[in-house]
Amino acid sequence: MTNPWTDRAAPSLDDFEQIAAAAFSALPSEFRELAGNVPCAVADFPDEETIREMELESEFDILGLFRGVGLPQGGAMPFTGQMPNQVWLYRRPILDYWAESEAGETLGEIITHVLVHEIGHHFGFSDEDMEAIEAAAERE
Repeated sequence: MTNPWTDRAAPSLDDFEQIAAAAFSALPSEFRELAGNVPCAVADFPDEETIREMELESEFDILGLFRGVGLPQGGAMPFTGQMPNQVWLYRRPILDYWAESEAGETLGEIITHVLVHEIGHHFGFSDEDMEAIEAAAERE
């Protein structure tokens, strides 16, 4: 019997971008329309500045990050010199979380969760709001 995992490699950054794009397109249309101008980037790990700012003990301590000023804090239009809002997904910490998860979540479910959570910070959504968005994505 052949093991289906023996010839597989971990998803690449490009694979992650494709999974994130598919996760985003499966979200409710109202949410996608609101988030349409917030770009999503994928990196293996957070950069040194993020590790320092977030006071992380390890580069594996964060799965994703919303960087910018959320809409409730006046972030609809960038101030002069302000970088645009952006969502980051961190491939290696997400893969590590997936590998250690005992909940049986798929990689796509985890990426969707992190994506919704980070975009939700842009809008100032509560955890309950974000859970409702994820539930709607699962139904679609």
